Parts: sequence; structure tokens; C-alpha cells
Amino acid sequence: MSKKRPFLTVDNATLRLQDRTILQNSSWQIHADEHWAILGPNGAGKSTFVRSLWGGVPLRSGRILFNFLGSETDLSSAPQRDTIGYVSFETHQVLMEHEGIQEDLRAFASKNDEGTTARDVIFSGLPADRTLSSSDQKRCAEIADLLSIQPLLHRGITSLSTGEMRKVLIARALMKSPKLLILDEPFDGLDEASRQTLRESIHRLMASALRVVLVVHRLEEILPPITHLLFVRDGQLFMQGPKDEILTSENISRLYGCQLRLEKEDGTYRVSYETEKKEPIDSGLLSEEVHQDLPETLIEMRDTTVQYDGHVVLDGLNWVMRRGENWAILGPNGSGKSTILRLILGENLQGYANQITLFGKRKGTGESLWEIRERIGAVSSELQIQYRKKMSAYDVIASGFYDSIGLYQYPTTEEKEIVDRWIQTLHIEDIAHRPYHHLSYGQKRLILLARAMVKSPALLIVDEPCHGLDIPNRKRVLEILERIGHTQTNLLYVTNHRDEILDCITHVIRIHKGKVLSQGRKEEVLPKPVQA
Repeated sequence: MSKKRPFLTVDNATLRLQDRTILQNSSWQIHADEHWAILGPNGAGKSTFVRSLWGGVPLRSGRILFNFLGSETDLSSAPQRDTIGYVSFETHQVLMEHEGIQEDLRAFASKNDEGTTARDVIFSGLPADRTLSSSDQKRCAEIADLLSIQPLLHRGITSLSTGEMRKVLIARALMKSPKLLILDEPFDGLDEASRQTLRESIHRLMASALRVVLVVHRLEEILPPITHLLFVRDGQLFMQGPKDEILTSENISRLYGCQLRLEKEDGTYRVSYETEKKEPIDSGLLSEEVHQDLPETLIEMRDTTVQYDGHVVLDGLNWVMRRGENWAILGPNGSGKSTILRLILGENLQGYANQITLFGKRKGTGESLWEIRERIGAVSSELQIQYRKKMSAYDVIASGFYDSIGLYQYPTTEEKEIVDRWIQTLHIEDIAHRPYHHLSYGQKRLILLARAMVKSPALLIVDEPCHGLDIPNRKRVLEILERIGHTQTNLLYVTNHRDEILDCITHVIRIHKGKVLSQGRKEEVLPKPVQA
């Protein structure tokens, strides 16, 4: 029997992350006929580990051998950025930070019509000094067809949804024809149809000479072609081996530190857990002041239309949200969900050209951005991208009292007590005093939920609240939101996962290509499936 040919080897490596070391003396090997998925709790070190494979995190000791380039090629000499494709939330964040700077420069030069397009981003995956050839144009078209993003190519990236940008970034990674493709949570932000399209695309990629490593939190995202699993826990490589041997209820429960039951149907894995008694939210956490004089109608949009360069994002939207209602906004990527939220939060200037009323006041009648947000809490990927301040997670939570990106005044004793109680409610004591920018994506999401709730908002906007969350934290957040939904705080909830629609949701609006397909009470818009 011939020995398997190694593709990439991590040999006794220890990583340096800021001022600490993690994954000490770790060893791992991908063989030429293997595809891997990496799982583990939030903050375990998964993203840090895969970033080290292309030089994004320095090695303190050990080595990484790129066997596919030659047995003696190691991290110090390999042109890894040209041979490894990498896509993550961080790459999205860096891109949008750069675009924000470019927008400011264009505005200063009165060149507001020259924004970066999706096509520009895709070609930026090639060396900057390279002249685009006809073969480059052809490959771009082939990748766009593979990922079903042809309609996005000429659109500005600031008008794209999180899910649409994720596919554009994958296309950029594929432009350089990498040997290894690392996808860190690639399905987050995608609707069901887009997830299925991406699954099929990754299937086809796996059938080529390209090797794929997926970092995932949902077991259903472990695709059938995945051959091996790597479990990461507490900054260590916890367990690794063939998928069918590693993926058991016992091992998953050990990985996440709670009792879980693994289920498999038609090649797809799912996990279930026992439901616990849900305690109501402590009434002392919720201030009555924000809810005083709250009008009957919280949000009203009449014939609301938003368009960019002739592309209509919202088309004559008519919608009313009243006090005591919890709404879910459902629709595919690019349907206009995020645009509705930006209009409410005052982040889209076209809101002032439409008939929009918030808490009884017509937009454009003199209210400031801070007055709009005074009664609103928000959790979203966009906010997470904006929040780049280097400060403690505790101070990020406290900044929710002032709706600021950063903390510019010290919280009062009473406010600190509220912060402490939300930290306890969300069980985030272990991360609350760590630097926010050192936290994992999922840990930051928990901090932002606490930030949104400290001021007892009359309206809580949650856009894909489970993005980046591991199995226990996803369960925890959904239970907390369910409890919040039974308080005086009204929920406006966006999700691409039907199984995450909360019981407390009373109404649903479904939109497609900017138009309302249906809206009304949940049981009318989303009837329960008939039991066999």
C-alpha cells in the first residue's frame, strides 16, 4: 500500500497572537486527496489557525511546509499569498474600511460617481502590476457564472448585501487559481438559494485539483465531499481524523462542553439539544423611560423607493409596524432587507426623500441622527464592520448608552450596574474585560447584543444575530431574543434561516427584488407545514 502524498504540513507550530501564544506545538497534515472542515467554540482559535497558513499570523516556533510547491518549501520562502485563496469576515472588513477612505477622497475631489464595483474587487485578486488579458476577462466571466453573481459585476460594493459581498470575495480568491482555498464561514449571510448555489460551486471545486478547507459553525455546512475534520478548543488542536470517525454525538458534546445529539439525514448532519426552561428577562434590566409616550405606530413607510444608478433596491414599499408587534423581514440576498434597516437607522440619505415616519415623527422634519437612534438598539454585520475602535469589550457595551462608536464619557454607577447585569444575563463574563479587537467574530456579536440592550430600546433591530456563533452561543442568543420579544422592547428581526424565526415573532414581511411579496401575521404569511 503506497503512502499518502502530503499536500500541506503544519509541523510542531506555535502561533503568536498579539502578546500571547496559542496552538502550542500543534501538528496537522493535509494529504493530496483530502478536504477538511474545522469546527470549534467561539474564540477557540480556528480563524487564527487558518490565517497562519498564508502568513497572516506569525509563527513563534515550528514550521509550515507547502508540500504542493516542493517538499522543502516552507512558510518563510513560499509565495503563499499567490497559491492560497482566503476569504473571511476580516477580508470583508478590510475591504470596506478601504472603500470608506476612498469614498472620502472621491467626495473631496467631487468624483462621487467612481465607486469601486464588484468587478473591480474580483480583478484585485490579481497582481497590481499585471495588465488584464482576454484570458483574465474570460476567467472572471467563468467564476461569475460558477457563483451566479453576473448581475452584481457592475454594481458598487457599498450597495451590496453582506451575502452578496461574500460571493464577490470568493470570486476574487479564485481569480489567482489557488492550490488551496480557505473559506472561513462562507455561508454566513447567504439566503437558502445562495447557500445551495455555493454548496454546488464548492462541490465542483473539490472535484478539481484544488484542496478546500472550510471553517464552519453549523454541522449542516459540512459538505459531503469533506473527508476529514479538525476540532479546535481552548487554543489547541483538540481532535482530528476522518469525518465518519470523528463526527459523533460524544465528540461534538466534548468539543462544545454541553450535551448535544448528532443526527444525519441524506448525508447532511444536524445537531439538537434539550430545551431548557426559559426564565423571563429581569424587569429591572428594562427602563420604563424609553417606552413612555411611545406612539401606536413605530414605523411607517409609504411608497418608499430607493435606487442607485438606475438600479431599484426598494420599489414602492408600503409597510407599518405598530407597538406590541415583533416583525421578521425575510427575502433573498439583494432583496432590500438591509436597505430597510439602513433607512430606519438613518444610514441611507434617500430616507429623507421618502415618506418615512419613525416613532410618530416624519423623517426630515428636523430630528437628528441621535434622536432617531435614542430608542433603537441594533445588532448587525454592518455595525460590526464599523466598530474598529481598540477598546475593552466592557466599554463597547457601555457605549450603547450613547449610541457612539467608541466611549467618550465614562458610564455612571447606575449604567455600570446595568452593563454588569447584561453581561451576567448573556453569560459573557469571560470575555467582557478583554480587548474587543482581540475577540473572535462570534464573541463580538455577543458583545454587540449586550451593547444594544443596555439602554432598554423601544425597538431592537437584529440582522442575522447568529452570524459567526457556535452551537451553544446560537442557542443562547435565540433564547435571549425570545425572552426579549416578550418584553416592552419590539423586535425587528432579519434572518436567512427559517429555523431561526422566533416564536415571539408576530408578523412577517417577505420581499423580493425590492417588492413586497406578502405581509401580515406570521401564521398567515408562513403557515406551518402539514405534519405527515
